Amino acid sequence: MSEQEFIPVYMLTGFLESGKTTMIKSMLADEGFSSGQKTLIICCEDGENEYEPEYLKKHNAVLAMFDEQADLTSLKLKELNKKYQPERVIIEYNSVWGIEFISRLRMPPLWEWVQVITLADAGTFENYMTNMRNIMTDPMKEADLILINRCQPDFRKSYWRKQMRAMNNSATILFENPDGTTEDGVTDEDLPYDVNAPVIEISEDQFGVFYLDSMEHPERYDKKVICAVGQPFPHSRLSKGFYFFGRYAMTCCANDIQKAGWICKGATTPSPSAFIRLTARCEKATDPDGQTALILREMKAEPASAPKEKYVSFMNI
Repeated sequence: MSEQEFIPVYMLTGFLESGKTTMIKSMLADEGFSSGQKTLIICCEDGENEYEPEYLKKHNAVLAMFDEQADLTSLKLKELNKKYQPERVIIEYNSVWGIEFISRLRMPPLWEWVQVITLADAGTFENYMTNMRNIMTDPMKEADLILINRCQPDFRKSYWRKQMRAMNNSATILFENPDGTTEDGVTDEDLPYDVNAPVIEISEDQFGVFYLDSMEHPERYDKKVICAVGQPFPHSRLSKGFYFFGRYAMTCCANDIQKAGWICKGATTPSPSAFIRLTARCEKATDPDGQTALILREMKAEPASAPKEKYVSFMNI
């Protein structure tokens, strides 16, 4: 292992029977996530589902169980690292122990936090939020992803999404339905602009909201008119009369800057340095693979000043 490499650490937390073990087993079986790396699973509670020895062997994983909080120490983690020499670590954490406890532990050299996932069962969610709110919300405040699973049609997704967003304004929040599909729980009323206005005005700080929502829900904007400031980027694979309208966005870190936007049909001359205020009609389109996306049709394009913030923000979404 070279000095530049690190050992990614993923932590899944949530109440007992929230689906942590099931998700970890799915991660191990997912070819997009796993490609033979040796995985150390640190499990801090016994759940309904178990890690069968055959399953662990098949997916090149080893298991370390901790029934008592006092047994989980920095020294023990160091010993596990030396014994198993993992290429990555997945921690199934008992949220009752508190996030502060594990955050104080000194990780072995090269272990680096990558993602914290908090899971909850929709069937018990409202009861826990009412009677054990502090314990329930503690892991949500530090999560990169909050996943509420087993959501029945009557589960109040929009309502609870607002509650979780107030606690954590940067986590991805998803709701999993009984058929396995997921959604973000965003309704028209959750958006910071009026989606039913004759022209939907997208301000600078709302650009990221509009971009992500249009990717997730293109049907919400089909046949509607939007107005936003962005750049008419040239695109080598687009024919004359088309350009890529959008802005630069920092997707995860300063080294990961990408263009966020949409294909636009119009008379504007593409320029990587110019900014325009674009008024365009949105159209939902489907590609040969069945994927849907918005295409913009330019109605008016006027010169505009560059936004105050150089990069698009995906906060508060």
